[in-house]
Amino acid sequence: MIKNFVEELTWRGMIHTVTPGAEEHLMEGMRSAYVGFDPTADSLHIGNLVPIMLLAHYQRCGHRPVALVGGATGMIGDPSGKSNERNLLDEKTLRHNQEAIKGQLAHFLDFESNEANAAELVNNYDWMKDFSFLEFIRDVGKHITVNYMMAKDSVKNRISSDSSEGMSFTEFTYQMVQGYDFLHLYKEMDCSIQMGGSDQWGNITTGTELIRRIAGGKGFAITCPLITKSDGSKFGKSEGGNIWLDANRTSPYKFYQYWLNSSDEDAEKYIKIFSFLDKENIDELVEKHNENRGFKLLQKRLAEEVTRIVHSDEEFKNAKKASEILFSKTFKVDIKTLDEETFLDVFEGVPQAEISRNELSELDMIGALAAKTNFLASNSEARRALKENAVSVNKEKVKENYQLSSEDLINDRYIILNKGKKHTYIIKVS
Repeated sequence: MIKNFVEELTWRGMIHTVTPGAEEHLMEGMRSAYVGFDPTADSLHIGNLVPIMLLAHYQRCGHRPVALVGGATGMIGDPSGKSNERNLLDEKTLRHNQEAIKGQLAHFLDFESNEANAAELVNNYDWMKDFSFLEFIRDVGKHITVNYMMAKDSVKNRISSDSSEGMSFTEFTYQMVQGYDFLHLYKEMDCSIQMGGSDQWGNITTGTELIRRIAGGKGFAITCPLITKSDGSKFGKSEGGNIWLDANRTSPYKFYQYWLNSSDEDAEKYIKIFSFLDKENIDELVEKHNENRGFKLLQKRLAEEVTRIVHSDEEFKNAKKASEILFSKTFKVDIKTLDEETFLDVFEGVPQAEISRNELSELDMIGALAAKTNFLASNSEARRALKENAVSVNKEKVKENYQLSSEDLINDRYIILNKGKKHTYIIKVS
């Protein structure tokens, strides 16, 4: 059954521009549409989630999604929204990245279905690698004028007087290569729609023009807005850089935390875009959230939905447990259930001091706080904190006579010290 895809995207806030006739075209029957992905890394990041969700919603509306890995275009570099050229990759690296990307897309798209709308993955390197330069400029290049190409914003911004770098011929040809992708998929897979971010409009419409001029057909474009954060900072970035979909690059805990820390305004926007919850559920969530914003109901549900999809139910539960563990009444038991990587994620940035196992057996609380670690400025400050009952080991209050031992070790090598509520320290035993 075909559902109204444009209508679904509209209430989710995922529509920027739609070429005339696209909605009607989609309602006539199952259609194929594609989105291109940059294969310059072996993982996608959350900046790619919007186009991924476009394809995922597309398949759920009864249509066939095609994910295109830009092996050929990845060797050129897309000038859209960029001020510099990218590093070019060899074929072996591109193939590796392609397989890794397909694995991540499989969390959102059904590639294995026997239905007609099963997702497909293609790589434009496969049809571009044997295309000679002479053939390309003869069969494709003559159909698009330089005037047409120069009028694109992605080109104008790079060759304007404000740009110091300029633009290579290689990048200038990018829109032609991407345009040819659309033409190729139109002819070979009956793919009549290309989707992407609003910054891709120029490249996409070059494709619709080639379809019109060479194939005498009609292609359609659907673009979504570029996602921004309410505070003006860039979506998908943290202090440590990109938030990746690969657990080895960004741990599930850090991934979960990114969504959990969304503002109220952003969370309301993101849950429509990055989850499969329906409008009724989301409206109810927003209403409940607004009754008590301090509980962060919306952020919690957003983080849950996205982490479950990208990673797994188990990884979501672990990330949630790790997030709540600092406030747990059974902290000493719960903290020992975390694996070392998650433990270090939770306490990232906390001051650490390293001691040997031999030193541990002789370490009193004064040494743990000052003499051996320099967490506190002096032994007298350590004594004062202990007399004031302000010191805890693994969240349990201790006195000056407390003796640290291997029983206190988390993951057989860490001890958490607290002075009051605001100061946390880690002793690492090597």
